[in-house]
Amino acid sequence: MTTLADVPRSTDRRVRVWFGEHVIADYTAEPAKALRYQAGMTRRFASLRVTIEPAAPLGSPDAEDR
Repeated sequence: MTTLADVPRSTDRRVRVWFGEHVIADYTAEPAKALRYQAGMTRRFASLRVTIEPAAPLGSPDAEDR
């Protein structure tokens, strides 16, 4: 799992599990691991929205608090 000390690579993906407007899980990893995580979270939380998107590098305007 990505920690604050890790800088996401441009190829990394960010997977988030949403409960309404609230993120209940946030995971950043290389594409293959992110896809496996997304698949697992989709099975586990079938009624919740699971998104996957490019990970914004820390310090970029698109980066959120991490």
